[in-house]
Amino acid sequence: MKNILVLFDQEWDQAQLRRAASSSNHEFRFFHEGFDLFSFPSNAQLLVFDIFRFVDKLVEKYKRIKLDGIISSHEQFGALSAALLASRLGLPTTSTDAVLNAQHKALARTILQRELPEANVPFETFPYTVKHAQDIALPFPFFVKPVKAAYSVLARRVENFADLREHLNFRPWEKFIIMRLVRPFNDVVERMAATNINGHYMLGEQLIDGFQVNVDGYIQHGKAHILGIVDAVMYPGTDAFMRWEYPSRLPFEWKEKIHATSLAVIKALKFDYGLFNVELKICSHSGDCKLIEVNPRMAAQFSDMYEMVDGINLHDLALKLALNESVDTSKKVQRYKCATSFVYRRFDGKGQDHFPGPDEFKALEQFDPGAQLLLFKKSGNELKRETKWLQSYRYACMNMGAESEEQLMEKYRNASRLIGFPAN
Repeated sequence: MKNILVLFDQEWDQAQLRRAASSSNHEFRFFHEGFDLFSFPSNAQLLVFDIFRFVDKLVEKYKRIKLDGIISSHEQFGALSAALLASRLGLPTTSTDAVLNAQHKALARTILQRELPEANVPFETFPYTVKHAQDIALPFPFFVKPVKAAYSVLARRVENFADLREHLNFRPWEKFIIMRLVRPFNDVVERMAATNINGHYMLGEQLIDGFQVNVDGYIQHGKAHILGIVDAVMYPGTDAFMRWEYPSRLPFEWKEKIHATSLAVIKALKFDYGLFNVELKICSHSGDCKLIEVNPRMAAQFSDMYEMVDGINLHDLALKLALNESVDTSKKVQRYKCATSFVYRRFDGKGQDHFPGPDEFKALEQFDPGAQLLLFKKSGNELKRETKWLQSYRYACMNMGAESEEQLMEKYRNASRLIGFPAN
């Protein structure tokens, strides 16, 4: 029996962990700690959450219950908590330094400028409270995002200083939520003296032209391995994801450049163990690869996509790496040649008035037993906040596979009709 602690598990994790456990040679007993940031009353714990007290408590608790491994796919609190806790318990983990190098977006840019400038872009940091345009040397327009954030919160293009100030115009309750969201990160940055720039700063970056991709991989025994490239497709005229497609449709020579750049970025940031996800843009004119950011954890949303096409499940890899066991990432012949994660969004500031019920879920399962549909129901202040912070409301995602791109899009349209969602 292997005892595995899952920190801050999310919607994508639960079904995939059950699936990975059922196909393993081990029997697993899962323990769960953390809370859901997006549902009440669970998210009320955010008001008092202290990452060091959280880790201290778990150290004491799991001295009695001997753990064999710790995993998390959670960007906001999970990856950092897992690194701190696993290091205290002597379990395999990404180092806290490596997690900070990746999650601290300004620190990552600074390291990259020194170690790999060809993959970097001009950038500048400034506080949320910046008052004057002359305090920002980076010319407008540029892309702005928090030094520490997740799920693309508050990340967008700003055209001028007035646009930026409007973007950073928070109501008192929003300011309070932001402060609580970044406090655990700030506490770790301060204790480790990583930099004097904390999570209350924004990062401005020169706009990057090109095709956006996600590169998934892992490091074990000091060697980095690339699993694959997922293409990002945006809703037209926006920076909002419409779907992710695997495998990448980009030319072979571009994929080689993406692989090489991803490995160089991981090395520069001193990423030392576990699964990672690198976001890049590759310019269609020059072929240059520029870093967007690095996520020091698995991209849980892509887990079953890799399994549909390659027979590799990211959650299975996460379990093996947590146990420091050797992994087999050789691609296996599967039924499907391609897989896509489709994202349903609204841009009108309104909530979604229809969600599928039991009958519609049953119809979807009969139509495609391998499809995975997740719903993200929001209303009231949560809906207003997401629309403001993300410029849209993501109300559902659906993952599907098929033998061809054409068949996959047809399945998506038919499945959307079955569940009553518009197909894009």
